[in-house]
Amino acid sequence: MRIANEILMHFRSQKKQASEISLNDTIDVDRDGNPLTYIDVISCDDSLVSDVERKISSGRAIKCVDTVLSPREKRIITLRYGLGGAKPMTQREIAETLKISRSYVSRIEKSALDKLRAEMNG
Repeated sequence: MRIANEILMHFRSQKKQASEISLNDTIDVDRDGNPLTYIDVISCDDSLVSDVERKISSGRAIKCVDTVLSPREKRIITLRYGLGGAKPMTQREIAETLKISRSYVSRIEKSALDKLRAEMNG
């Protein structure tokens, strides 16, 4: 928070002096003499951006599972991918649990994934 305040104070003082500020302007120097720029202070770690995007995408996918799929498709996708914190199951395990063939589980899974993909991309 202190850094943010320092940046805001600097911007305010610079605003009186000039109408433009570059993100590459040096605002300080570290112990080794390397310049510290605005972009260094406000830049965001790529993994953080990826994590946020993944969470948003995951949330959309879960919502689609709840709204787009039939109850049977939803159950198979939930079991197959361990949604809701459960351990993911193989197609064979799902087939034994639901008393249907593994190939039928595979067809339902493929159809459900196609529906989810279409909803997420469209």
